[in-house]
This record gives sequence, structure tokens and C-alpha cells, in this order.
Amino acid sequence: MNIIKISENKKKYLDLLLLADEQESMIDRYLERGTMYVLDDGGIRAACIVTDEDDAPLTVPFYEKCGFRKSHTIKNFFVDNYDHPIFECGKQLTDMVYLKMRLWLPAFF
Repeated sequence: MNIIKISENKKKYLDLLLLADEQESMIDRYLERGTMYVLDDGGIRAACIVTDEDDAPLTVPFYEKCGFRKSHTIKNFFVDNYDHPIFECGKQLTDMVYLKMRLWLPAFF
């Protein structure tokens, strides 16, 4: 099993990225500014994009002991940024909440 940093031809892995974000125009917004990694385990099994986002002023103490630094909420993110409603488990998604964690990556990346 190998984790490989992808610097060129990121769109080659679009089929995997669309499993997590179903709208290609949204993927295009962060694909080139993020660092992409794929998991190769006898073939490419997973892909992810790691982005460096601006800090938000909200700190949530619950997550402090989990290694997360901050929690961010973007109001109406899915409504404002997607060209169609996004549903999960029968509920329409509106706000996006994401957690921030400091990552350690080996020097060879």
C-alpha cells in the first residue's frame, strides 16, 4: 500500500473525486489549489485533496482533545454553491461544517 502525491493530471482521478463531491464545477474550485494524494493498493483505491483554508474565529472546546483545532460552519454552503439540492439520508444539506486538524506528513512528500 502506497500513498502517492499527485502534482499533474489530477483530473485523471475525477471518477474517484466525484464519489465525494458530485458536482465537477465544485471540484474545479479546489483541485488545483489543493495537494492531491492517491492510495495505491494494487490499483488506485482512493483519492483526496488537502487544502489550506483561512482560519475562522470559532474554537470548539469539545474537539480540542481530539486533535482538531477549530470547527467552521459555512451557512447555506450547499444551497449557494451547487446547481441542485444535495440530499443525504433523506435530508437536504444546507450548511457545511468542517473540522481543522494539523497534519504531519513525512518529509518525502
